[in-house]
Amino acid sequence: MLVIDPDSGVPPYEQLRGQIWAAVRSGELVPGAQLPTVRRLADDLGIAPNTVARSYRELERDGVIQTRGRNGSVVAAALLQSAGQDPAVDAAQAFALRTRELGLAPTEALALVRTALGLPVATGESPAG
Repeated sequence: MLVIDPDSGVPPYEQLRGQIWAAVRSGELVPGAQLPTVRRLADDLGIAPNTVARSYRELERDGVIQTRGRNGSVVAAALLQSAGQDPAVDAAQAFALRTRELGLAPTEALALVRTALGLPVATGESPAG
């Protein structure tokens, strides 16, 4: 069940994207599963259709879902075939999702990884925290 917390510091589109991504990773949403239309989900959650559309666009960019025009959006099969087979890939995807949820810029996220691995931080990157 998808829920948007209006009091959260995380933007609604990120909350939605994170919840769908988590449902895909857990197997709650299986390959080929049809997602609600943008308008229907927006109505169900009481948010703007553009918010849902942004979540869907980002999920599609990340390869989590596929949009099939008038046929709607479905969970991508290719992503799930590799999910769980490589724990390092799963960890990297989870980290990337979480840093986006926290609003970190990619350079900040990379700086955190470099620091965690004991590597020098590249010019232009600044570790958060």
